Amino acid sequence: MANEKKPSRQKVFTLLVEVGRKAGDGLPDGATGAALMCFASGVDEAEAVRETVAVLKQAEMNPLDVSGYGTLDERLEEGHDISDDERELMGRALAENAVIVAQMTPFYDQ
Repeated sequence: MANEKKPSRQKVFTLLVEVGRKAGDGLPDGATGAALMCFASGVDEAEAVRETVAVLKQAEMNPLDVSGYGTLDERLEEGHDISDDERELMGRALAENAVIVAQMTPFYDQ
């Protein structure tokens, strides 16, 4: 039984990260920042947030604020409609122990 693999304690959390501008961030010209919807694995939401912020900083982004929306099960309990594409990306984040940016919405001044 020593070879039995313990079940992973990792879960995937949905995070909304607001980023500001920084040289080399890859955001579109004229954008003042962006909202990134991310799926991130972690044993708890705090770890998922820390990992996401670290990955975004490595990618030359400037994370300003992170809002957590919970795990897949928590979102389903709240009545969120979750597409097959989102579920697939969540599965990939878990399998790869990764942070996946699922969507980016740039902000522009009016």
